[in-house]
Amino acid sequence: MDRRDMLGVATVAGAGLLAGAVVPGAASAAPASTATAPASAAGWREPTPEHPLRVQIVMFDGAEEQDFIGPYEVFSLAGGMSGGAVQTTYVNVDGPRMVTAAFGTKVAVEHGWSPRAADIIVVPGGGFRRPDGPGIWSEINRGVLPRALADARRRGLIISSLCTGAIILAAAGLTTGRPCTTHNGAKAELTARGGVVKNARVVDDGDLVTAAGITSGLELALHLVRRRVSADLAVRAEEVLEYQARGTVWTA
Repeated sequence: MDRRDMLGVATVAGAGLLAGAVVPGAASAAPASTATAPASAAGWREPTPEHPLRVQIVMFDGAEEQDFIGPYEVFSLAGGMSGGAVQTTYVNVDGPRMVTAAFGTKVAVEHGWSPRAADIIVVPGGGFRRPDGPGIWSEINRGVLPRALADARRRGLIISSLCTGAIILAAAGLTTGRPCTTHNGAKAELTARGGVVKNARVVDDGDLVTAAGITSGLELALHLVRRRVSADLAVRAEEVLEYQARGTVWTA
C-alpha cells in the first residue's frame, strides 16, 4: 500500500466520508447502499460506488502534461477515497491510441469518445504559442474535437476546461456570451471569441466550468469534487495531496 492509499483509507475510515462507501481494509466501513440516489433538478444523481461520477479527460497530441495530470490525480484520488464513487478515464475523440503530450510524455489512451457515458468532461490546453505544432490550434483547425464537444451537450453533463482548453470550447461555441476564464496569456483570445472573461481561478457557470492556467486544474477538480460529491471528500483529498486550493471560484 503506497502513501496515498494509506492516507486515503485512514481519512475515509476515520470520518465516514460517504455513506455506504466501501473502503478496502477499513473494517468499520458500512456496506455499499444499493438504492439509487434521487436526481437533482439539474439531472444529477448523488454519486455512489454503484452509480459513480464519471469523469472523462480529453487527450490530444500537444496537451500540456500538468493540465491533464493534475485533474486526473484529484479525481482518481477521490475515487479511491470514496470506494469508487468517482471514476476517471482518459478519452480520445479518434478512439484508443497513444498520445504524445507537450513535453514528450506518451500516454496510452484506452477509451474512445463516449460523452453519453460521462457526467463531467475535462478539456486540457496546450500549444497556444505553437500555432503550427500539435496542441489546441491543430485540434481547432481539424474541427473534429470542437464539433464533438458541441454535439455532446445535454442535460446533466458538465463540460469543463482548464488553461487554453477554453479556446477549444470557444471554437465549439460553448463559451459565447458566458462567464469563463483561461490562462492569463490567452484571455484576450477568449474574449475575442465571445467569452465573458472573469479574472478568477475557477469560473462556474452551471454546466460550463472553466479554470485558469495550468496548475488551476487542481482547483478545477477539487471544486467539482466538492460540488458533485461532497465538501468532506474535497477537503480530505487536499489533505492527502498536501495542497490547499487557492484563488476565487466565481459562481453564477
